[in-house]
Amino acid sequence: MEHKIDKFIKYIQGQRSFSKATVSSYYNDLTSFMDFITKSYNIKDPGLITKEHILGYLKDLHRRGYKKSTISRKLSSLRGFFKFLEKKGEVKKNPIIGINNPKMGKYHPKILSVDQVTNLLNNSTDNSPKGIRDRALMELIYGSGVRISEALSLNIDDIDFGEQVLKIKGKGNKERIVPLTQKSREVILKYLEQRQAFSPKPGEKALFLGIRGKRLNRRQALRIIKNACLKANLPYPISPHCLRHSFATHMLEAGADLRVVQKLLGHSRLSTTQRYTHVSLGKIAKIYDQTHPRAKKVNKNKDKTNL
Repeated sequence: MEHKIDKFIKYIQGQRSFSKATVSSYYNDLTSFMDFITKSYNIKDPGLITKEHILGYLKDLHRRGYKKSTISRKLSSLRGFFKFLEKKGEVKKNPIIGINNPKMGKYHPKILSVDQVTNLLNNSTDNSPKGIRDRALMELIYGSGVRISEALSLNIDDIDFGEQVLKIKGKGNKERIVPLTQKSREVILKYLEQRQAFSPKPGEKALFLGIRGKRLNRRQALRIIKNACLKANLPYPISPHCLRHSFATHMLEAGADLRVVQKLLGHSRLSTTQRYTHVSLGKIAKIYDQTHPRAKKVNKNKDKTNL
């Protein structure tokens, strides 16, 4: 089974051009599935795996407390794997057909207020080369709404400082152009003046560098933002994705068109972007209750009733 997983990984890397993060997720999901099947059923050939074996795997994931979103992702990895084997003629019957993802509750992204973002960006870093780099990374994610993987994969020549735009390579190697805010431009240029302090390796084109002079990795970036949250005294630590969520929500609250935000985020489906409207609608409803004459009257009547 390990050999077939390697073939599938090479396929999604080469022919499907999946991102490094996606490929890594697929590999981890499939190897953990392989370990379970081998230990629990002593099966090493994917052609012998049945629907009952996969259901047993799902029960084990539920027992170990995995989130529904994680289980859904693991099922997606298995679907891709068995579909690949079916096309290659290496399994006669696809065992995952008929197995549905767990029903998901409504997902509302965690966001920061504008004041919280301002506090994070202004008060969580110092003027050392590392501090300027960290500020540039956070400014970029919030200012342009890019994914953390997209920010980390940027090379210096992907930025057009004159036109103030970025060339982003998103999911499926799809390229898009997104604006660069004036503040991001200023901080990134300041960081580039200090970039030599990270002793970049010869020929290294990465925009964001780690302490060893190589491209900053995802784990280091997560640690940077977690520490920044602590320094800014935010009520809870946030992920880089929270900054992206905040970007989208603040754009919509300011009146941006939904399809424009969709393009900026690089979403292939509008429905993916629409989840942010639920967050901004909450603020709209609150403003309505506070300002509309009829809404105020209703609220006063409610107060009298409660008395």
